[in-house]
Amino acid sequence: MIRTRFAPSPTGYLHIGGVRTALFNWLLAKQSGGQFILRIDDTDAGRNVTEALQPILDGFKWLGIDWDEGPEIGGPNGPYYQSQRIDLHKAAVADLLASGHAYRDYALPEELKAEREAAEKRGERFFYDRRWMAADDEAAKAYEAEGRQATIRLKMPREGDCVIEDLVRGTVTVAWETEQDHVIARTDGSPLYHLASVIDDHAFGITHVVRAEEHLPNTPRQIFILESLGYPRPQYAHLPYVAEPGGTAKLSKRKLNKYLKNKDFADLLEHGNRIAQRCNLTTDDQTFNPVIVDFYRDIGFTADALLNYLLLLGWSLDGEREKFSVAEMIELFSLARVTKSPASFDPQKLMAFQADHFASLSAEARLQAVAPFATAAGLVESKDDPKLAAVVAAAGDRLKVAGDIIDFDYCFIDAIEYDPKAFKKRITKPADACDLLSGFREAVLAAESLDAAAAESLLKGYCETAEIEIGQIIHAVRVAVTGTAVGFGVFDTLAILGKETVAERIENACKKAAEA
Repeated sequence: MIRTRFAPSPTGYLHIGGVRTALFNWLLAKQSGGQFILRIDDTDAGRNVTEALQPILDGFKWLGIDWDEGPEIGGPNGPYYQSQRIDLHKAAVADLLASGHAYRDYALPEELKAEREAAEKRGERFFYDRRWMAADDEAAKAYEAEGRQATIRLKMPREGDCVIEDLVRGTVTVAWETEQDHVIARTDGSPLYHLASVIDDHAFGITHVVRAEEHLPNTPRQIFILESLGYPRPQYAHLPYVAEPGGTAKLSKRKLNKYLKNKDFADLLEHGNRIAQRCNLTTDDQTFNPVIVDFYRDIGFTADALLNYLLLLGWSLDGEREKFSVAEMIELFSLARVTKSPASFDPQKLMAFQADHFASLSAEARLQAVAPFATAAGLVESKDDPKLAAVVAAAGDRLKVAGDIIDFDYCFIDAIEYDPKAFKKRITKPADACDLLSGFREAVLAAESLDAAAAESLLKGYCETAEIEIGQIIHAVRVAVTGTAVGFGVFDTLAILGKETVAERIENACKKAAEA
């Protein structure tokens, strides 16, 4: 049985690239009838952020990436936090020391620094020569008598090659002589990531280690650890990283200002900020950032659209097809179709996936999606407000994300604000605009009803009577009743607002024009 894992560190919020890696692990396990394990790699206590863990778990739940073993659900191989498995890691360190595959090193940081600087002056690559290695207990006691404390280093081979058969990159060969004697335990005895990860992967029965390509250089030392302990080697697959918008460097949570130079990225963030401001969402750079998964959930993306887009960042079925349901992703995924080249994060394409997916939802699903945003913005008290359903239906594909319901706030609020440019162009500047609007207002008040069909008939009839083209008034009507030059159909808008509101807003617009 294939068993994969994703092991986030609670040092920050859930990164888009990390989710792509988790998705590929999850799909590989599901496609084969295997199991996906979630483990929290929290061995770096100095960098852990307590409040970051729950958003990571919540992010996976929102995406539908469920785990068979891990936090909150447990399992037969727990605990699922590395910090709670320290005794197992220390036992492995003791075994490596006993077998001669690791040694106690008493070098002081300043001594290593001096050695490194001396190598640089000679134009050589620094390579630790084990001069402060304790060959036996007597040597260790002598060093400790000087007040030194030991780190534990791997005693790496100096001959031969490490050959890795990578499921994405093919055969990778690394000469053992190029590998440093890597530290696996600190002076306080606490293990480092590379050792802990190997021990836990073995304990959890992980068969496939599928991770980002930046971990490939770590693989030889991890293979040395597991083979020194007599563990079987898992299969490795190193995925291409997700690149920054329009570039080749790795997408980073810390380069928000750089990415804002990309118009599509800046537009996506501005889109989100507009929704967040109206719905009273927190917008700090740590969470409200298009590189972080929370951003997409918070502004109303659908999880399936985001997953579909992430699937294509490094994977392709045939080079043409791009749309997949989650069930199809599971059925069709294979590591054989993962590319070696980085895939650039494209905000515009991601938004296109989202818009298409949102438009395909049923009317009820769209209503359920927008309701929390409408209530958070104070537009309605509940999703049962009939006007909300009417606006969702009329807005159609203008709703790209659920939070876009705020763009139609003029359908719900009493007082509207006018776009200055639109107001000047359509109402203030044309000399006859308010005369025409006032005439149409009288026709509205005299009408028996104002559903969409009746509104269309009414406006066209008024144009015939006034002997004008519909284009001479329809734009002014929209601006007068909504405050903006854009929106869904004017006739649907009039129907949703109702006779009294339409008449009142036209009157207010003309008063404002007269005061200008």
